[in-house]
This record gives sequence, C-alpha cells and structure tokens, in this order.
Amino acid sequence: MTPALVKRWLARREHGGVEFKEARRELPRSLFESVCAFLNRDGGVVLLGVDDRGQIVGVEPDALERLTAEIVNLSNNPQKLDPPFILAPASVKIGNRRVLVLQVPASSDVHRCAGVVYDRGNEGDYAVKDPQRIAGMVNRKRGFYSETQVYPHLRLADFAPGILAKARRLIEVRQPGHPWQSLSDKDFLVKAGFWRRDPLTATEGYTLAAGLMFGREEVILSMVPHYRTDAVVRRVNVDRYDDRLDVRVNLVDAYELLMEFVAKHLPDPFHLEGDQRVSLRTKIFREVVSNVLAHREYMDARPATFTIFRDRVEVVNAAHAHGRGPIKPERFAPYSKNPIICRFFRQMGRAEELGSGVLNVSKYLPVYAKGAKPRFVEGDPFVTVIPLPVDTGVNGSAESRDGTGVKARGKTGVASSEKSSEEGSEKSSEKIISVIARDSRITAREIGARIGLTPRAVEKQISKLQAAGRLRRVGPDKGGHWEVISGPPP
Repeated sequence: MTPALVKRWLARREHGGVEFKEARRELPRSLFESVCAFLNRDGGVVLLGVDDRGQIVGVEPDALERLTAEIVNLSNNPQKLDPPFILAPASVKIGNRRVLVLQVPASSDVHRCAGVVYDRGNEGDYAVKDPQRIAGMVNRKRGFYSETQVYPHLRLADFAPGILAKARRLIEVRQPGHPWQSLSDKDFLVKAGFWRRDPLTATEGYTLAAGLMFGREEVILSMVPHYRTDAVVRRVNVDRYDDRLDVRVNLVDAYELLMEFVAKHLPDPFHLEGDQRVSLRTKIFREVVSNVLAHREYMDARPATFTIFRDRVEVVNAAHAHGRGPIKPERFAPYSKNPIICRFFRQMGRAEELGSGVLNVSKYLPVYAKGAKPRFVEGDPFVTVIPLPVDTGVNGSAESRDGTGVKARGKTGVASSEKSSEEGSEKSSEKIISVIARDSRITAREIGARIGLTPRAVEKQISKLQAAGRLRRVGPDKGGHWEVISGPPP
C-alpha cells in the first residue's frame, strides 16, 4: 500500500467504490455497514481518517494499533459480520498524518451486519430487507462464484495429510497470534469460509474451495476432473518442450511446486533494497503464481498454462472477465475472482492486498529485466506476459549463480560491496532466527517463501547459525524441530 495509491483514491472523491470516514480515536458506528455493502456488491476501499470532503484529518498515532486490532477482531466476529470476513487494515502516512486503509473485495457470500443485509449504490450503503431482493443477491453470487459450491460428502479425511497443520504454520509465521490459530480444525475451516450452508438448498458441507485448497490429488480430480496447471519450458524445443511440470495437487502444495519450477529455470540477479538483498524473482513470480492459482475459474475445462520462453513467461488461465483489454497499473480496479481462496492466500502470506500483484510486478520487473514492462490482459482467458532478461540472464558480460544452478549473465545495475553483502547476510540470519522462534518445525522452503530467499540460501544461512552456536537441530530432518539458542549474532 503506497501513499500515491491513497492519493489517487482521495482525488476521485467518494463514489460507489470508495468511502471516507473520520476515525481520529474511535471506529465509526457505520464502518461495518460499509464493509458489508462492499462485500455484497463489487468490493471497495474504506479510508479511515478522511472527512466527507476528502480532507485528511488523520488517525491519532496512539490509537492506530488499537483500532487495527478492533477491525481485525470485529471482522472475525459473526455477531458483527456474518459470515465473518477477516480484514487486514494498512496504515499509510500522508504528510504528517496517518490514514487506515481497508481494501474490501467482493465476496462470494451474502453477508449481514448485525443481522441486516447491506448493499452499495451510488449514494452509499443501504439496508436490504425484501426477501426477494436478498434471494436475487444470493443467486447472482451463486452463479458467478463457483468456489462456494457445496460438496456435502467431502470430509476432513479427504484432505492431504498434514496440509492443515502446514497452512496454520504459514499463517502463524505471517501473523503471530492470528485469531484462527486457537480454533479446532473444523472451526478453523468454518471461519476461513471453507464450510458453508447453501441458503437456497439448505445443503451444508465443505466447498469446492476447500477441496482445491487442501484435498488429496485423487479427491480434487473427482471434484473437477479437468483440473491441472501445465508448466513448461520452451526455449530450444518450441514445438514440444524442454522441461515440463504437470501440477494436479492442492493449491497449498501447487504454489510451492510452481515456485520451485520458476527457481529451477529462471535467474535471480543480485539486488539490494537499502542494505538488504531481496529476491527479484520471488517478488515478481510469487504474484504471478498466486494469481494463476487464486483467480482461476475452476469449473472451466481448460488447463492453466505457465510457459517459459527464451524472452518471456506467458501465463494463461480461464476467468470470469470483469473487463476487457490490457490493464493499466495506474488505473485498474482489482476484482477478486475467488474471494475465499484469495483471502486464504493472503492469510498465508502468499499474496498481499487485492491488486498488489499488478503493482508489485510493475515495480520490480523493470529492475529484473532492464526497463521491461509486464502485460496483463483482462478477458477470458486472463493473460499475463512477463518479459525476461536477455537469454534469461542479465544484460552484460559478468556471470553469476543464484544458488539454483541457473546462470545469469550481465550487470545488475546495483552498487554492491563486500560490506553490504555481509550486512545483508546478517539481516537475513536475524530474520531466519525470528521466523524459527515462532515456528520451530518450519522448513527451509517455507522460510524462504516468507523472507524472499531461495531454499538453498536459507540452508546456507542456517548452517552458519548452527556453526555459530545460535541454532540447534533436535531430532531427525523429518519429524524433528529447531531450537534457538540465545547468544550474540555471528
């Protein structure tokens, strides 16, 4: 979330997709009426700390943390918002004042605030009390969002072994003390939106979204037999392929498999933000991979394709088009295709707020492939084109390796020194210690996804920490855990 984006919303004034509310020290009473209306319609943005004229009055600094916690807790409370839809407020500094930003996506459910259904029009929020109109809202969403289809015979036993524990670990690493963590598996899935009661048929059970996110491979294929993501490399053999990965597993594991495929075949040039090394490849392709998994129409029989050519990556996935033609990052209005799946990806730290993918790729791609711009084409299918550095390396003559076995040639355009490299390494070590302190059973791959390093780079840092006596492995590689030992940094 950037000040520039908030300023664009302010310049557009209040309308059907943007709501201003003053909130110096307390949340406005009508806040969740607006949240409910946005969820039930097409989504929108609430700016807290802005008056009706669009003037920033700000949120008091000493109230920010409390108000943020209240929003998270109330959005998870069915007495306030039913079904719950947990929100993640972002604090943005504009001048010397703070604005709390709530990006609210369109939901695949019809929500109630304090027992009342709200909808959104040009004049703002309004209560919907006519049963026929509420039924119309349910039917509209039911026909558009296939992820909510109930499968009454789907059971917890149909989920991949250990997958719920893995998802919980990812959520805990991203947000320690997350309100879902104290719940039983059943309640966890209900809160996350994976269990629902169909208001038209009264059928209850786990949904298509639950099966896709957690199911065993054979269970997913029994629900959607055509489901797969076809990842191929076509650099030399463009008629067939040089390498191929056929992904048919649950979405939690599918994300990791696709990111490993990216790491295997694409370079990761050295880049510093300040004195910290960041993975440009991860910054860009975590968004691309999340998009192809979270925003796909899974009832469509066409497979999603992820193709690496010599000069570009092309990703194609079936989607309900909300518009047509190329997306302009500075103007586009993001729209969630699978709100339940998208929200869970955000909770696991595999995506950020709605619309961040287009903005982050547009920010980092010109550094990764000098001056390049991505292409996002809205339609059915949705097409993403990511230009690559020359010969899938970096322009110039210097050779480097990123730890994946892929050579990257060229200048990075980043000034570096032995000292800054050591400082970046030290900061990475401290991040790893912090992550492990919260989850002693986390894997190197999960750590890397969280802090933007390759699994090999994480393992190298862990070896240094072990040699320095700051970290110890207890038990075997599988089934054991890490123990952080207090002591000075290496």
